Order: sequence, then structure tokens, then C-alpha cells
Amino acid sequence: MEYGDIFKTHILGCPCVMLASPEAAKFVLVTHAHLFKPTYPTSKEKMIGPSALFFHQGDYHTNLRKLVQSSLSPEAIRKLIPDIEALVVSSLESWAIGQVINTFREMKKLSFEVGILSIFSHLDSKYREELKENYCTVVKGYNSFPTNLPGSAYQKALTARKRLGEILREIIWERKEKKLLEKDLLGHLLNFKDSKGQTLTEDQISDNIIGVLFAAQDTTASVLTWLLKYLHDHPKLLEAVKGEQKAIYKRNDRGNRPLTWSQTRNMPLTHRVILESLRMASIISFTFREAVVDVEYEGYLIPKGWKVMPLFRNIHHNPEFFNDPQSFDPSRFEVAPKPNTYMPFGNGVHACPGNELAKLEMLVLVHHLVTKFRWEVIGCQSMVQYSPFPVPHSGLPARFWNESKSLEVLP
Repeated sequence: MEYGDIFKTHILGCPCVMLASPEAAKFVLVTHAHLFKPTYPTSKEKMIGPSALFFHQGDYHTNLRKLVQSSLSPEAIRKLIPDIEALVVSSLESWAIGQVINTFREMKKLSFEVGILSIFSHLDSKYREELKENYCTVVKGYNSFPTNLPGSAYQKALTARKRLGEILREIIWERKEKKLLEKDLLGHLLNFKDSKGQTLTEDQISDNIIGVLFAAQDTTASVLTWLLKYLHDHPKLLEAVKGEQKAIYKRNDRGNRPLTWSQTRNMPLTHRVILESLRMASIISFTFREAVVDVEYEGYLIPKGWKVMPLFRNIHHNPEFFNDPQSFDPSRFEVAPKPNTYMPFGNGVHACPGNELAKLEMLVLVHHLVTKFRWEVIGCQSMVQYSPFPVPHSGLPARFWNESKSLEVLP
């Protein structure tokens, strides 16, 4: 890097230390995580909710993280495969109507539905639609300028966020009234008691549900969009992935039987393609921390209150760790990367707890996409835009066809 692996700068007027080495990222996020707290602008905390787990440290964060992790663990999400498959197939069929679609926008809709599924299991359609409508308004205002002017995107988002809280309280009340004992995220949050016997308040539950939706939607949708682009741009690789997936498709009576958990665990090439897509795109390019005390690292003093940014993208694209890093090469993951050089979901106690669900969603989508559909990317797609996560230009316009249906009508 031009400035070395550690340098200081100013971001939005705040002094900030930038860290671009695996050792520095591990120091901040893992071994000395207690010296650095997550930091977000007040406007962002207000929009998601101040009790969301990623705004916290200490016992509250530890307890909440365990709850979220247990509800999104492999053991918990394996039962969701048939429902995720249904959502994926329904989405693909809705795209395959001959019209050009905005891939990223459609992937956001899919990721939202998978997020709702993991949080609530099966949710009444009236709640789902109202949640979706208000959540979309919040997302539009999340990255807008935080002004109190009536009619601004930020003010509309605050109003929608208040309504989201009301809807979630209705869902919580209904769940308690019916004494439903679901093992989804909401069930875990409702059943939680700390060491003193304290339960979570409805506001704490609402903030964490909205936090999980935020964490799950745009990031997963971005990766799914890049995945389609990379497969489209590498025809030989796409054929190899098709071969792997069609073998599973045939074993499942040409798709008449659902995917099994063990099948999703045995897609080695597809899994490597996902790992390489995560490295190349580096959706979570960096993370913000703030020093809670004066910290010394490698002879440098990081004063209390300074922001610290581990730069995942720089590490993922460093030729010292990944040979020819600008080339899309899934075979590089035939050997495990060096420790702390590959952090697509962050690292340490604040790493994304939903990474297994995101990977499962990707594997299921690729399986149904390459066995039943084909797609064409429209226009030149060499540019990247940030919204705020990196996505292909204009959300990757593409046209989809259902191959299985076109084959059915042949004599």
C-alpha cells in the first residue's frame, strides 16, 4: 500500500487509524477487542435501534450474540431448506419473464424474505407486507443526510421506524397470547433470561430483529448479485458448476425431491466459487472501532477516542496473501488461506453471526439457477457503485429464462 499497513487520516472530521495487515485486524477485533468499541453515527443507531447487539460490548452483547448465533446455527437453519428453496424458485420464476430486471433489487427482495423466515418462521401476510413497506422506507433514509426537515427521506424513515416498532410489538403480543413456542429468532429472544432472571424488553427485542434484518439484507443481496456476475463472466467455470449441481439434481429425481442438508454440505466447487466471490467483492470492506483507552500497537499510540478501521478489502486484495488477487480463481481455496487474511464476515466477537444462513441461501440459489435457468447480463458491467455496499453498475441488469420449461414443450 502507498501509505504502509498502518497510517492515520481523517474521516468526517474524526482522526482515524487505518489498518491493512492481518496482524493489526486480529489485534483490534480478536485479541484486544475489549480495548475497542463498535462505533456508529447516532443517526444510524436511532434508525436501527439503540439496543441492537452490534452497538454494544460486555455481557449484554455476549448474551445477545449467543442468542442470535444459536437461532442461525447450522443445526437451526437446516430445517429452513425447503422454505428457502420455495422462496428461491418463486423468485427465479418471477424473473424469467423475458424482461430485463435489476438483479440487485430482486436479490434484496429475496434476502428480505429469507431474513423474515429465519426470524419469524411463518409470518401472517398482513404483517409481512407492512413490515416490508416500512422497512424499505427506513432503508431509503438510513444513508441520507440526517435532517429534521418535514418530508425528507430521513424524517420519513424515522416515522417508518416508529411504525416498525409498533408492528413488532403486535407480533410479540400475538406470539405471547397464543403461547407459541417457536425455535426461530423471535422465540429465542422471547424465552431469554439472564443470570438474574431478567427478560428482554419489547424494545430490545424489536431493535435486535431490525438489526438482524439490516445485517442480512443488503450484504447478502450484494454477494448474490456478484455471484451471478462472476459465473456469467467465466463460462468454463459456470459449466463446471452446472455439472456439479446437475449431478445432485438428477439424484433428486430431476428436482422432484428437495435438497438435503448433506447435499448443501457437499458442493465443493460451488462453495469455492462463493468463497472467491466474497473475497473479490469484499462486501464488508472495513469496520469502524473506537479506542476506549490509549492503546499502543507496534510502537504507534492510538489515543483514546480515535477511530480505528481494519481494512478487509486491502487484506483480501494483497498479493502477499492471494496470488494475482484481481483474478477470479476459486481454486485458490483448495488450500485454506493464512489465518486472519480472509475475513468476509468480519472477525472476532462482532463477526456476522448469520454467515451460515447467507452461505446456505447462496448454495440453494446457485443450485436452482444453474439446473433450471439461464441468464444474460445486459450492457458493460465493469463499473462498481456503492449503495453503500459495492454492487455491479446499475444493479446488474439481466434477463432470465426458464430452461426446464422450454425443454418441456419440445416434442
